Amino acid sequence: MGEAEMTSALDQQNRQPVVPKSVVGLNRDSLEAYPGAALVLNSDGVVLLSNERSGLLLDAIHGGQIADLPSQATAPRPTIVSLRTGANTVVLELVVLPADAGHFLVLARDVTLERNLRSALVESRQRYKDLVDISSDFAWEVGADGRFVFVSPKGALGYSADELVGRDPGEFVVETPTETESAPFASALALEDVEVWMNQADGSQACVLASSTPIRGESGEWLGARGICRDITQERLRDAALSRANNRERLLSYIVRTIRDEVDPIDMLRAAAEATARALGATGCQIFRLLPDASDFALAAQFGEGGDEKKALDSFIDSDHYEEQDGPWHVLATVSRYRHSINGAILLWRDDQRQGWSDDDRLLIDDVANQVGLANEQIANHERILRLSRTDSLTGLFNRRAFFEEIARRFQRLSREHKPAALIYVDLDNFKAVNDVHGHQTGDQALLAVRDLLLHHTRPTDLVARLGGDEFAIWLEAAEKSIAIRRCEGMLEASASLAHFSGSADKPLHMSLGVAVHAGASGESLEELIARADKAMYEVKRDGKGHWRLAPAPGAAES
Repeated sequence: MGEAEMTSALDQQNRQPVVPKSVVGLNRDSLEAYPGAALVLNSDGVVLLSNERSGLLLDAIHGGQIADLPSQATAPRPTIVSLRTGANTVVLELVVLPADAGHFLVLARDVTLERNLRSALVESRQRYKDLVDISSDFAWEVGADGRFVFVSPKGALGYSADELVGRDPGEFVVETPTETESAPFASALALEDVEVWMNQADGSQACVLASSTPIRGESGEWLGARGICRDITQERLRDAALSRANNRERLLSYIVRTIRDEVDPIDMLRAAAEATARALGATGCQIFRLLPDASDFALAAQFGEGGDEKKALDSFIDSDHYEEQDGPWHVLATVSRYRHSINGAILLWRDDQRQGWSDDDRLLIDDVANQVGLANEQIANHERILRLSRTDSLTGLFNRRAFFEEIARRFQRLSREHKPAALIYVDLDNFKAVNDVHGHQTGDQALLAVRDLLLHHTRPTDLVARLGGDEFAIWLEAAEKSIAIRRCEGMLEASASLAHFSGSADKPLHMSLGVAVHAGASGESLEELIARADKAMYEVKRDGKGHWRLAPAPGAAES
C-alpha cells in the first residue's frame, strides 16, 4: 500500500488517517521523531512511509544500491552500507525490524564519522607500532611498584621484552644526571631528553636519551610512568672521540710550537722532550738519534726521570713500538722516521703510582714521533751543512776557516790556563810534478795519503787541516817543544812512503815543516804564533825542502 493509498482513507468525522492494522503507530509523525532515516516497507520491499531524512536512503533503494531489505529482518546484526554522494561516501548502519501484517520498519544511523575516527585511530596505532618497531628507540612503561610492565616488542639493551618486564629499571642504570637513581623511570615530573648511561646484556654500557611522563590516578597519586628512550651511544662515542682528537691536536700544537721556538737545532730536541713529558703526564722523556755513521741510538735529549732504555731500544729491531711494565715504570716508546727510514726514537716513562698508558697516549706519541723525525732530519742536515762548511771536500779535514776559528777558541783557553801548544805548517814538496806527470787523480790520492800520515802522528785532541792546495796545518794541543819536535821527525820519516807518488826521481814528493811552540806564560798573540810557524816553513823551503824547522821563541834571536 502506497502513501497516497493510505492518506485517502480518512475518517470523515475526526479527519484522522485510517492506517492499516499492520502499521498502527507508524505514521509520518512517529517516523519524523527518529533522528536518522526511517522507512516503512511492505513485504515486497515497497516504501510505504518515510521521514524527511530518508532522501539518500530512498535514492539508494530506487537506484538498486540496496535491495531485498525485508530479508534482513532476521539478521542478527545491523547491516552496514556505503553510499556515494558526489565526492563523498556516507556509511549507514541499517536495522530492519518486522512489524504486523508483513510490514517492515527500516531505521538508518549515519556512522560515517564514527567509522572515519575508528579508521584513523587504527591507522594511528599501526603507524605508532610501525615506527616503534623500526626505530632504534624503545618505549616502556613502569607500574606503581617501579618495575617494567611494558617494553617495546623488540626489547632493549640487548634484552628481549620478556626479559625486561617485571624488572626494576634501577638494575640497569649506571649514571644519570638527576638525583633519583633510576630517573626518569621513577620521576614524578615530566622529563625530556635526559641522558642516562645503562648496562647492556653484553656487559657494555649504552647512553640513552630518555623522555617520560608520570601516570597518575584520579586522586593524583603516582601510578607509574611511561616514556621512550633513544640510543645515542654512538653519538656520544663520536663526541668523546672528537673531543680526545681535539685534545691531542691541542697538545701536539703545544709541542710543535715549543720545538719551533728554538733556534739551535740541538735545543729543539731538549724542548721536545720537556714538552712531551708535560703534555702526556710522563715522569720522564728521552729522545734518541740514530747517527748517520753509527748503527746504534745515541741519547740526544732527556727530561725528568726514567729507567734503563736498553730493552726498549733493542726491541726496535723487530718492532716500531714498545710498551711494557719495567719494574716501577710504565714504558711507552716508538721510533721516529723520515721518509720511511728510522732516524731516532722517543721513550716515555711513567712511575707505577700513576695509571698506565691510554689509547690517546699511544696516538699522541706517534704524532710526536713524526715531529721528532722531522727535527732529527733538520739536525742531521744542519750538521751536514756545518760539516761541509768547515771541512775540506777531498780529505774531510778542517778547512782554513774552520781551523783558524777553532785554534782561536783554543788559544784563548790556553792564555787563561797558561798551557803550551804547538802549531805546525806543512807544505808538500814537488806536488806540482805529481799532477803534471800522473794527473790530478793521482794527485788526489797523494793528498789522501798525506792526510792519513798526519792523522796517524796526531792525537784525537789535536787539529789537522788542509789550508788549500798542498798546504796543511797541525795544532798540537798542550804540546811542549820536545813533543812538537818528535812529531815533526816522525812525520818526516813516514813521508818516505809518499815517494811512489813522485813525478820523477829528481823531484820526489816530500814535505817541509815549520813549527812554532807557544809557551803557556807567554804574552804572544795568535797572529804572532801563526806568523812564526809560517816563516819557519818557508825558510825550510828556501833552504832545500824536506826538513823541519823550529821557529825561535818570541823576541829570541834566530838560530
